[in-house]
Amino acid sequence: MRILEGSAARSALGKLIEQRSRGATRVEAAVRRIVRDVKVEGDVALRRYSKRFDNLPSNQPLRVSVNELRRAWKEVPKSFRDALRFAAKNIRQFAEWQKPNEWQREIVAGAMVGQIVRPLESVGCYVPAGRHSLPSTLLMTAIPAQVAGVGRIVVVSPRPTSETLAAAAMLGVKEFYGVGGAHAIAALAYGAKTVRPVDKIVGPGSTYVTAAKKLVSIDCSIDMLAGPTETLIYSECGNAAFIAADLVAQAEHDVAASALFVTTRRRLAEEVAREVEKQVDGNATAQRALKRNGLIFLARSRHEAFELLNAIAPEHVTVDDADDVDLIRNAGSIFVGNYSAQPIGDYCSGPSHVLPTAGSARWRGGLSVFDFVKVITVQKLSRKGVNSVANCAIALAEAEGLRGHAAAVRLRLGEKAYA
Repeated sequence: MRILEGSAARSALGKLIEQRSRGATRVEAAVRRIVRDVKVEGDVALRRYSKRFDNLPSNQPLRVSVNELRRAWKEVPKSFRDALRFAAKNIRQFAEWQKPNEWQREIVAGAMVGQIVRPLESVGCYVPAGRHSLPSTLLMTAIPAQVAGVGRIVVVSPRPTSETLAAAAMLGVKEFYGVGGAHAIAALAYGAKTVRPVDKIVGPGSTYVTAAKKLVSIDCSIDMLAGPTETLIYSECGNAAFIAADLVAQAEHDVAASALFVTTRRRLAEEVAREVEKQVDGNATAQRALKRNGLIFLARSRHEAFELLNAIAPEHVTVDDADDVDLIRNAGSIFVGNYSAQPIGDYCSGPSHVLPTAGSARWRGGLSVFDFVKVITVQKLSRKGVNSVANCAIALAEAEGLRGHAAAVRLRLGEKAYA
């Protein structure tokens, strides 16, 4: 990994930020055709694209049967079943802690306000299966939806492995389709004979999936536009081997992944660079990613280091201690200390690993139970409550020229509608 500082570091940072969101844009024309075809032709187009991109045989159903899911659960090793159960328990507990509460309070005399929490009726969970099959993503998307109380959870995944099918079986998923890519996103958004549409689509995927989510978001809610994996580690006193290991781990997701290390300590920067070279040997994907987007920034001060961090708004962030967390404004998920290995967060510590990328951590955090619920406000006023707020409401309505608004309040006071 190159060690950069000063103007060279800022220039490299600018280029990195500029290129992050280009991937989905490059495939939008092709994806637009796929989405349009599925929207118009339904199952015919869905099966055509599934055969072409997912290698789905013509005689194989799009939907995976519950019996096949159960069979996969029995066939996978016990050690894997135990790992799924352990991870699911932590993810479910974290989502339970996250769930927003309902409440009601008197805001002024006679006026009660509050909120109720209602789950979405249906969601589609996209589980990637490109370079690597990711059953962990099924856990990270479906479990928060279950905790939220979503009634219908649909999973789509191209060429699903036994491990992914087993994860679905463990969670009691009933609706699973062995399709992926832009055509699966279109089917979830607009429906087909085989697949009914959903209210929201969640989960990461390829550039085709991301572009499709962007296109259908006018008609169907989505969680975020997820891009290639990002990690940024800031440290002044960390273990160089641990730091390098996390950089390599996140880089192996995708050749377009970015892995950055920021420090003010030149010696630590050099140690991390050496460790990366040692640990990345034999990991072809990580080698390509680190050659392309692997950088070490030698900052002049701690203040500059956190300016860089917040400007990048990375998906994964590791810092030395809790004091550093107070300086972070933009991040998908934060890991504190030497032993908070980022891959643990990818699998089983509890928070979802579906996280904002390409700078979107500036306006949202990772996928959570909040993505699967609606917080609906409730208001109840008595005659006394109307008297408490009427003058304010009438004054604001008249200032805006909305006479009907003012009249609706005056009538509650027993006055003429139009004074």
